[in-house]
Amino acid sequence: MGQSAAFFDLDKTVIAKSSALAFGRPFYRDGLISRRDVVKSAYAQLMFRLGGTDEQTMARTRDYLAALCKGWRVEQVQQIVAETLEELINPYVYAEAAVLIGEHQAAGRDVVLVSASGDEMVRPIGELLGVTDVIATRMGIVDGRYSGEVEFYAAGPSKVDGVRELADERGYDLAECYAYSDSSSDLPLLEAVGRPSVVNPDRTLRRVALERSWPVLEFRHPVPLGRRLRERPAVPVAAAALGLGVGVAIGLALYGRHRRTRAAPA
Repeated sequence: MGQSAAFFDLDKTVIAKSSALAFGRPFYRDGLISRRDVVKSAYAQLMFRLGGTDEQTMARTRDYLAALCKGWRVEQVQQIVAETLEELINPYVYAEAAVLIGEHQAAGRDVVLVSASGDEMVRPIGELLGVTDVIATRMGIVDGRYSGEVEFYAAGPSKVDGVRELADERGYDLAECYAYSDSSSDLPLLEAVGRPSVVNPDRTLRRVALERSWPVLEFRHPVPLGRRLRERPAVPVAAAALGLGVGVAIGLALYGRHRRTRAAPA
């Protein structure tokens, strides 16, 4: 049996917002995008979330983002993310997700963030969480600037390609791996592992989870890192775990107490 891993989608699963849109304000402030770009980016994100499983929608979103970023200096983007990470992301990390990540790591599993957002955004967020492994969108770079080409778009089925490549490299047994996501666009990711769970699921994903008896987790408590460390014993985990035939959600559990075995890592 190979080593096991836990794969976490990022937006609305680990953090309570869109990681890409979170940096829109500093990008606008530093002149990387216009006010019109802010609106178009928000619309593109909405369209992806509403119809993300459609190949044409994913292709349009990918091409739009590639064109938007063309010519940006990579160093400038990295600097903006580093300077604003504490303000824009840290307060929005779900306490439940942070605890769950810690439990997987304590059990000896690798934790991997898998996100359609750019690597330059996702990797620092992973570092904030103590996660070093990231599968994210990679943009082409020429002479220190984004070329307008996408080398790897980590969305939909492409996420699974990245997961399987990493599994082959490290010897993960995907049947023993975990995956967590909120979006029906990540059904391929959830189906690729033996232990899928859905988090704050959209309507389509909730229906699929109930049909397949997948655990359904409700994360509701974004808490800054410093407070999480001070109050760790009282951090709530896995607010609800729903299976096929279960008519009501299980009440909010406290960390270390009353966790359902199937909803929390073994």
